[in-house]
Amino acid sequence: MTLPGCPPVSSTFKGEEKKHYEETSFDTEVASHALRLRGRKLTVSIAFVAGTGFTLFGYDQGVMSALLTAGQFEKVFPQVVVDSSRPNHATLQSFIVAIYEIGCLMGALSNLWVGDRLGRRRTILLGGCIMIIGAILQTTSYSYAQLVVARIVTGIGNGLNTSTVPSYHAELSSAAKRGALILIEGSLITFGIMISHVYARYWIDFGLFWASGSSAQWRVPIALQIVLALVMVFGISFLPESPRWLVKQNRNAEAMAVISALENKSPDDAEVQRTYHAIRETVAIEDFGTSSGLGDKHAPQNFKRSPLRKLLVGGRSQHFRRASLGVINQCFQQITGINLITYYATILFQRLGLSDVTSRLIAAANGTEYFLASLIAIFIIDRIGRRKLMLFGAVGQCITMILLAVLGSVRGTGAQVVSAVLLFVFNSFFAIGWLGMTWLYPAEIVGLEIRAPANALSTSSNWIFNFVVVMVTGPSFNNISWGTYIVFAALNGFIVPVVYFFFPETAGRSLEDMDVVFAMAYNEGVSPVAVSLRQDVPLAGSPEADRILGIETIDRKVSTSGETS
Repeated sequence: MTLPGCPPVSSTFKGEEKKHYEETSFDTEVASHALRLRGRKLTVSIAFVAGTGFTLFGYDQGVMSALLTAGQFEKVFPQVVVDSSRPNHATLQSFIVAIYEIGCLMGALSNLWVGDRLGRRRTILLGGCIMIIGAILQTTSYSYAQLVVARIVTGIGNGLNTSTVPSYHAELSSAAKRGALILIEGSLITFGIMISHVYARYWIDFGLFWASGSSAQWRVPIALQIVLALVMVFGISFLPESPRWLVKQNRNAEAMAVISALENKSPDDAEVQRTYHAIRETVAIEDFGTSSGLGDKHAPQNFKRSPLRKLLVGGRSQHFRRASLGVINQCFQQITGINLITYYATILFQRLGLSDVTSRLIAAANGTEYFLASLIAIFIIDRIGRRKLMLFGAVGQCITMILLAVLGSVRGTGAQVVSAVLLFVFNSFFAIGWLGMTWLYPAEIVGLEIRAPANALSTSSNWIFNFVVVMVTGPSFNNISWGTYIVFAALNGFIVPVVYFFFPETAGRSLEDMDVVFAMAYNEGVSPVAVSLRQDVPLAGSPEADRILGIETIDRKVSTSGETS
């Protein structure tokens, strides 16, 4: 404690004594924030909670597909019944499914302002609580209007989560394992869909399908969302905040403690120090504008911009280009046509001439295969890289859609069987190439300065195009039938050259290393794609990287002041 009128204790020291005092004080503060969970236990805990959020996301997506043809659901909400006497109900049916995406869009866009203010943990906590409220409202719905409002509320919570969880997980993961860890989240989306398909369709739907007099037939599957949301909300309260966000808030000792726990090494370890300094330097660039000039690439920008204005910055940081890649990446996931199957699986199989019960069984099997196929990408993503998997998925999806269109124009049992198989094949290509990729890549490609607002926009892109696809699918099949597959074949074909020429590789690089890649490309006047494939890019935090980023002098020692000297 400093007495009034007296200088602080540190000011009584000079030179080396003052330096020693500050370092000792910082070490003491780091020790006071030490975490109980460390190393593998901490990594697994983070993956579990993040994965629970995405399991909830997948379950919420898939459960409505299971309920659209349930007898009691149709009785309470006759607006979803589509037949020859009520063809206009196709739009109402699509709307009750798609309105969820509008809620997700609202939640994602709110992260433009909420994300960096609340931090990653509190944003996820808020999203989970909103989803619980939305699930309760859905479960207790007795009118079409109430269900619409309830799905919007649920969507807002999910939008907050899906635009935050990937960033949170990426910022707490090492470069070597980041791809696999976040692709687990993608697999857990399909796990959630599988649960909704298998349990909502088989365990609950078949168990209660014949209970024609009970609305429990559809209320119980919807209520199960609450359990997953509670697990996520409870779990996140025991996990640390992102060290990147902590440094942005000048909470450097806490950040160092989190990095040390993640690496399971002492704060004095060279690798822990390099990671910490790389993050500090990134924040220094944000604060002083060293590498983010709007005009002259060497001109410093000594002012702070609003989150939205930062997204428009070029220069060494290449914020605009990087944010655009995230938005386009998320858009591409939706225009592949995956939600033809996710939301309308049962209806698609019925269109192939299968009975209601058989359609439900095959849809459940389809959801299970979708989950199993997604596991393949987890084991190869960090070895093969992001670009090759995206290209593989897009080419396979394009070919599959072409074959579905051809078979759709042919009558006969054989064509129906092969078409059913091709829906499984499409799921496999998508699960390997694009399912988890669009939650991983946007979080990796952007810098710390714009990560929260950029991911809010990229996730919003996902939900906008998700809404469009879901809304047009029902009317499209009613009007042009198998021609719908041709549209999606063309869109998948368009994805291939865009990924090849414009999407840099991020595998094996830390989040701060990507800042160096884009700065190096800007300085040399070449494509970031070409630089990302080179082996001579220096590691973030090294003197060579500092020069590329335009940082003139960086103090390599930890200080308690939180300033770069």
